[in-house]
Amino acid sequence: MLPNSFFFKIIVLLFLTLTGFRVFAQKTSDEELSKEVLHMDSVLFNAFNSHNLDVMKTVFDKDLEFYHDKGGLTNYEQNIAAFQQNFSKNQEVHRELVSGSTEIYPVKDYGAMQIGTHRFCHTENGQTDCGTYKFVHIWKRTPDGWKLARVVSYGH
Repeated sequence: MLPNSFFFKIIVLLFLTLTGFRVFAQKTSDEELSKEVLHMDSVLFNAFNSHNLDVMKTVFDKDLEFYHDKGGLTNYEQNIAAFQQNFSKNQEVHRELVSGSTEIYPVKDYGAMQIGTHRFCHTENGQTDCGTYKFVHIWKRTPDGWKLARVVSYGH
């Protein structure tokens, strides 16, 4: 018969081994998720920066809810109209993601949550005006690809 400490060591070793493999697999999965979400972030904001409303329409979910601390709650149609109006008035608007500010988390059976900081600049009266703001994006994985379903924009 083997001593109890032997079984304890085997159980601990087995636990650590299995936990280590699970953590490694999760990390790989999170890295892939982060690449996908950051890619979609770049698709959306490359379209924004180039004023390509047609691409933006394909990235936003038709059931979009956009929560803005100063502007309130708006939907897909309201946001598309606002982007169209802003693009026609100001050809100098630009958004960039603040390097190192983004956190991405999986949302079980739905998609992902992106939390970060971004900087928007535009020209007003011949002067560049920039602001740095915080955001939360809820990305939904659909059969048609990733869609931005919820936006929380704050710190304005």
